[in-house]
Amino acid sequence: MDKNSIIGLVLIGLILFGFTWYQSRQFNKQMEVQAQLDSIARVEALERAALDSAAALSAMPDSLADAGLAAQQGSIYKDSLLEQSHNASAEMFTLENEKLAVTFTTKGAQPYSVKIKDYKTYEQEDLYIIKPDKGNYSIRLYAGEYINTSDFVFSVAERTDSSVVMRLPFAQGGYIEQRYVLKKDSYSVDNLLSFVDMQGIIPRNVSSFDLDFSVTVPRMEKGYRNESQYSKIDYYFEGDKKPEEVGRGRNGSRRIDSKLSWFAFQQQFFSAIMRAPQQFASGQLAVSFVPEGDESHDLMACAADMRCEFMPGQNVSMPFEFYFGPNHFQTLKSYDLKYEKIIPLGGWLVGWFTRYVIIPLFNFLHKYIGNFGIIILLMTIIIKIVVMPLTNKSYMSSAKMSALKPELEKLNEKYPKQEDAMKKQQATMELYKKAGVSPAGGCLPTLLTFPILWAMFRFFPASIELRQQPFLWCQDLSAYDSILDYGTRIPILGDHLSLFALLMALTMWFYSKMTIGNQPSGNDPSAQSMRFMSLWMMPIMMFFICNNLSAALSYYYLLSNLFMMLQNWILRKFFVKPEEVLAKLKAAENKPVPKSKWQQRLEEAQRMQQAQLKEQQKKQQRRR
Repeated sequence: MDKNSIIGLVLIGLILFGFTWYQSRQFNKQMEVQAQLDSIARVEALERAALDSAAALSAMPDSLADAGLAAQQGSIYKDSLLEQSHNASAEMFTLENEKLAVTFTTKGAQPYSVKIKDYKTYEQEDLYIIKPDKGNYSIRLYAGEYINTSDFVFSVAERTDSSVVMRLPFAQGGYIEQRYVLKKDSYSVDNLLSFVDMQGIIPRNVSSFDLDFSVTVPRMEKGYRNESQYSKIDYYFEGDKKPEEVGRGRNGSRRIDSKLSWFAFQQQFFSAIMRAPQQFASGQLAVSFVPEGDESHDLMACAADMRCEFMPGQNVSMPFEFYFGPNHFQTLKSYDLKYEKIIPLGGWLVGWFTRYVIIPLFNFLHKYIGNFGIIILLMTIIIKIVVMPLTNKSYMSSAKMSALKPELEKLNEKYPKQEDAMKKQQATMELYKKAGVSPAGGCLPTLLTFPILWAMFRFFPASIELRQQPFLWCQDLSAYDSILDYGTRIPILGDHLSLFALLMALTMWFYSKMTIGNQPSGNDPSAQSMRFMSLWMMPIMMFFICNNLSAALSYYYLLSNLFMMLQNWILRKFFVKPEEVLAKLKAAENKPVPKSKWQQRLEEAQRMQQAQLKEQQKKQQRRR
């Protein structure tokens, strides 16, 4: 073995020894740290056991006789007054105004039921946003021991026609107070939660409590699918433009780790909203929809578990506000708290059009007309007349294209092969240009009316004014109309046949037939596919969509289709003469077609591309 080999073995041995020593040292350190952690854990366990023992000792009676009595009674709470309140019997009483009837229970000092007056369910029963014993509003906090206010019966300290004050006393003095005030001619209930003289009961390091508010919202409308699709939970952050949402027709939950101003349990047309003027610190929201065939006839179970912060002191008060009422745009907007934003009126463009055009027009007509079917008819006519100057030019262009059908058929015969598609397209564009026709003009009416159609799609199902309003054979314009009930659910179609949806689909088919029928068929597969989509797929698809939606929506689309058919017919009958279009085309046959700057640039680019291609071919030939 040479010198270098010996040196190498020695170095390897030193490295192995150093690594082993380092690993052993690190292991010993880890063991020391783990021993410290175990020791700390044992000490903490002993401290917790000592605290539990002290708490148990403090809860024990002063005498053996009292101890035996407490054992026989099976006391749950250390505080004797809490134990007494826990075993007491609850009372009910009701506060009413012109709009609400709110029944309170002293068990938990909370609303027991909330009836909204002047409204009925689809079955014409009293409308409850909170049915009896279907809600819970409670406070959870540590006050010497963990308590939940829903476990105790409060005493009534004060009661008037519009307010009630309930208190939960403690043996050491102090009490929790719930004050409710039902405002006159309002859907609002003010709630003031107070901790009075509780500084010796609530520890100083306790600076928050949990507020639980849950409601099982009953079904109120005709169609489960439509009602659930527009039901959800909303929550709002102070300063935002609009609230966020959870659910919308499906189960959902959301954990919120920042302050929020209010949340809403929103049914299609009615909501229970709770607001904290001092804001909630955080919370958990959840909604679970009840299956359609459930015997309870409930719609959804909504729950909010909110964390509220407060400064400990002698007297602490936390204000809250409730809204139990309809999702009426002007009513919600009057609170100036963004409540009206829970109504789904579309995005910024569609929502703007709905808020500042559709709703004001609807309300204006409603001042003078009581029949909502007539109101929708007048709205359709007014909107169509307003956009008529924009759509007339496009309809005129479409009518002129129909007049050119014979010439377009000649081009189809001249270029029958698929490889001549480019030549046929160029010849067609040249023909349109000579006749003064814009082929893209026919698409403009759809683009112009699409925001309006979408605004109506959002407005009618969410408009409470249409709720239970009859028109013709329809008994409720806010729900689907039904002329035939199958008795069983058919996938996609549902369990009924809507006549308004069927008439809407038929008029859509006739309108497509009118606009496409006069156009040349040709042999272009893409054009044939578009014709099939417009003539068959769109009417069928719209029928399946609208069959389960608001009858007012299908009725509006029906009127819109009829108006467009009439407008198109008048233009073609009295304003567009096919012989004049063909005469103009004949006069322009021997004249050069003026080229736009864009077309000139395109042709120049094509010439440059062809020149470069020829140059490359020449170079390749030289190399050969």
